[in-house]
Amino acid sequence: MSNKFRETPKHTEPKKESEIVETKISTTSNQPPKNRKKGVLAKSLSAVFSGTFLTNEKTLKHTPFLLFMAFIAILYIANGYYADDKIRDVNKTANQLKELRSEYISTKSDLMFVSKQSEVAKAAEPMGLKEPVVPPMKIETDTNKVIAAHGE
Repeated sequence: MSNKFRETPKHTEPKKESEIVETKISTTSNQPPKNRKKGVLAKSLSAVFSGTFLTNEKTLKHTPFLLFMAFIAILYIANGYYADDKIRDVNKTANQLKELRSEYISTKSDLMFVSKQSEVAKAAEPMGLKEPVVPPMKIETDTNKVIAAHGE
């Protein structure tokens, strides 16, 4: 009896259709119906929606843990919103920095153009100032004579 396949006869007669149908019916009737799972799901959902699960002793036993998990979930969601706000602030500051840097570069370029010697000479011409053609001369004086001339 250790091997059940050795004991079966090798030559079997083909079964009739009625026997096959009867065996199928008998095997399917032994299995529990799948509607039972739907019934359990429906009962549990109705208990949740009606609120009767709150009076269950097991539920009351686990209530502190469930409240703790709800608190942790709320903190997790709040942390996500906080992180999103910080990311938006960082992006806004980075954009402002880019704008200010480009403004600084354009202003510096304008200043370099305006401070060129030729541009300064053009701007001073309407005031009556002209660019000197002769190079400047160095005037040398004796500091002792200048001090004596002022009154000492």
